[in-house]
Amino acid sequence: MQNQKAQSQLEFVALMASLMSVVALTIDALLPALDVIGAAIGVTDIVNNQLLIIMIFLGLGVGPLIFGPLSDSLGRKPVVYMGFGIFFIGSVICVLANSLEVMIIGRILQGVGLSAPRTISIAIIRDMYSGDYMARIMSFVTVVFILVPIIAPALGKFILDAYNWQGIFYVQVLISILVCLWFWRRQPETLAAEHKKKVSTTVFTEGFKELIKHKRTIIFTVISGFVTGSFMVYLSSSQQIFEIQYQLKDEFPFIFAGLAASIGSAILLNSSLVIKYGMEKLISTSLLAFFVVSVIYVCVFYNSPNPSVWVLLGFFACQFFAIGFLFGNLRAVAMDSVGHIAGIASAITGFISTIMAVPISIFIGRYISGTALPLFVGFSICGGISLLLLFYLKREKRLQLQTGKA
Repeated sequence: MQNQKAQSQLEFVALMASLMSVVALTIDALLPALDVIGAAIGVTDIVNNQLLIIMIFLGLGVGPLIFGPLSDSLGRKPVVYMGFGIFFIGSVICVLANSLEVMIIGRILQGVGLSAPRTISIAIIRDMYSGDYMARIMSFVTVVFILVPIIAPALGKFILDAYNWQGIFYVQVLISILVCLWFWRRQPETLAAEHKKKVSTTVFTEGFKELIKHKRTIIFTVISGFVTGSFMVYLSSSQQIFEIQYQLKDEFPFIFAGLAASIGSAILLNSSLVIKYGMEKLISTSLLAFFVVSVIYVCVFYNSPNPSVWVLLGFFACQFFAIGFLFGNLRAVAMDSVGHIAGIASAITGFISTIMAVPISIFIGRYISGTALPLFVGFSICGGISLLLLFYLKREKRLQLQTGKA
């Protein structure tokens, strides 16, 4: 019985990771092909190629506002099926695109569609777990999930070299169909019938009113937005930095994989440390490290050309190791006190953090032309603001404790 239970949890972790992984595949597999796609659809300014990565996040931010309330009303599973359907439509538009504008529409629709399995997987985990154990499950899910960014660019380059850039989208659709079938066959509905809410215009407004009562949830969501925004700059500009600034076109998939492994190792370690130290302590320590590493880079290489690629990779590895402790813990802390409205809460918090991240990444990304310095300036600013918010939250908590004792 114990082995059967362990196997069941193992499959659950793998399935939830797969639902999230289609998002990573859709983003990262395209990275080696950005310049090829840009040329095919008539992009003249290379910086605009970043939009092929950034704009999918716009869809990922908006989609949960639709799918979150629906999942609290219809159940988790039907909403996942809807999302995969919209993703398929967006993929067809991308394959047929002949301009940047049409490609952006397709990428936004892909993001809207994939926001369903991405958001609902978090709601399903929250349906079944809470507290530090939820963070532990999230860590295991993210460890499996992180394998996709490690292999996705290499897969994208292989498909690009063997076939063409459209083939990358075909493979994405095929994998999403397989994941959807697995989800349909093996995952039970986790929203109990008595917890379903009737679909109405008040679902979102009432959920939002309830959510803003939880200051911790809002602040950790905003911090997540700053961290995500700064990391999105790396995602959208990594091809530009390594393939153009460093002339490492063939090596790029392996460089990306190595840095993704840095995040993955931190996430794996987090699954053990989070039970011992708790989410908030890990967030505080990691956020401080994230800020300090970026400030050191800015101070050392301000108004200087790019350092050697090994030095840059060393700074990136330290930076992303810190980020690995932030992603899952920030989301878990934000969701911990709003489990009674998990679907709509996951939607709104995801919307806030992603809609923050998109303009942050577009703004910073415009400055990345000759060096990687603007990326670390962005890391420093986002990390500094996040630390101030965390300090404010801890100060409020201390004042409440003192008032209670008095």
